[in-house]
Amino acid sequence: MTYRIVHKTTYTYKVPVSFGNHIAYLTPRSLAHQRCASHELLVTPAPAGLIRRLDYFGNSVTFFTIREPHDELQVVARSHVVLEDRPAPWPAHAPPWEVVARCLPADLSPEGLEAYQFVFESPRVKPGSQFAEYASPSFSAGRPLTEALLDLTGRIHKDFRFDANATNVRTPPEEVLRHKRGVCQDFAHLQVACLRSLGLPARYVSGYLRTYPPPGRARLVGADASHAWVSVYCPGAGWLDVDPTNNLIPFQSHVTLSWGRDYGDVSPVRGVIQGGRDHKVQVGVDMEPGEDSEGSSMPAPGDELNLPLR
Repeated sequence: MTYRIVHKTTYTYKVPVSFGNHIAYLTPRSLAHQRCASHELLVTPAPAGLIRRLDYFGNSVTFFTIREPHDELQVVARSHVVLEDRPAPWPAHAPPWEVVARCLPADLSPEGLEAYQFVFESPRVKPGSQFAEYASPSFSAGRPLTEALLDLTGRIHKDFRFDANATNVRTPPEEVLRHKRGVCQDFAHLQVACLRSLGLPARYVSGYLRTYPPPGRARLVGADASHAWVSVYCPGAGWLDVDPTNNLIPFQSHVTLSWGRDYGDVSPVRGVIQGGRDHKVQVGVDMEPGEDSEGSSMPAPGDELNLPLR
């Protein structure tokens, strides 16, 4: 499966901006099952300086500065991504979840140390008893981590309603849990909070999800979306991804951009400006399959790895 992705972000300012420093997390990662074949970032107005580097989590980040007055900023990321036709490894057997939570603090391997940092609270995700209580029906004593993880993913999908008007970018998981509404970012934060509240390492993953129009309708330009899901560490197997918004295991419909503790670590575009006052932002994503991917279709929830999501 190959994808050509265009991610366009436009900021329109009420009054001109005289200076701006910005950060973009728009370069897809190269992973065992995913390869970023090409990527370019087009910024208008042209930046005075542009620097690319890897951040603490290994994500590719671009810094750019605009020093001329402007009342509109446009950032267009064009990427060509190749996904392997085999799924990421998913273990047939996994240790009980409480064994993972109990043993991880003593795991001094590089993998264990990296994972352990994702057990603690982060600026937008604070573990608490309410999250542990919600997760507890899935995490019964002695249950394998993978089974419990899939069960929690399915329950979030069932119990929470997708509502783009119910939350905003700063809505805390506590409010999402109370009102049972939100978007993919909210459901990812909620599941991360539940897992960390049980002592399990969970990270927030930012990326893209290919969408499909209803039967008989044309596909709309810009209709695809930035997406978010969750990755959980399982000793012996590594990081396992789950998508609570759609109740599935990410595979060929998902492209990974970056990961971190929560959305604040990997927001696609952010910055500091002088001037501007109020502004409007428009985001459009097009995720088109390459010629060798024509005819593929999006799997039903739970079918991507032929594993049941309980």
